[in-house]
Amino acid sequence: MGTWGSGNFDDDTAADHLSMVTDRLITEVAEAMSGDPVRIEPDEYWGVAVPCNLELLHLIAQQGHVGADLPDPDVIADWKARYLAVWDGAIDGLEPKPAFKEQRRAVLVRTFDQLSELAERERD
Repeated sequence: MGTWGSGNFDDDTAADHLSMVTDRLITEVAEAMSGDPVRIEPDEYWGVAVPCNLELLHLIAQQGHVGADLPDPDVIADWKARYLAVWDGAIDGLEPKPAFKEQRRAVLVRTFDQLSELAERERD
């Protein structure tokens, strides 16, 4: 086992664990995004959980620990397009206040974009 520091994430076992955690988050998003679009509508479980997983991935990967894997930026871009198409097509049926709708969409765009930007930096 390789150890390179005294931190919680500074050895091979921790890196393996972190890889499993990030892989689970990515797999859940990939499965949700490839399934029935109804599952990612704004009032459905995966419609809420997908952006949560993406933000968790961003927060984890931002730390720079070994094992914090991210999807390819092109995959994130595809997810963003699909997710926002579903969100845009379903949100008005929930009758949100216009300010909430605008603010929530901005948060969703930022969530995808910040993860994509980080994945792009890590790819370079």
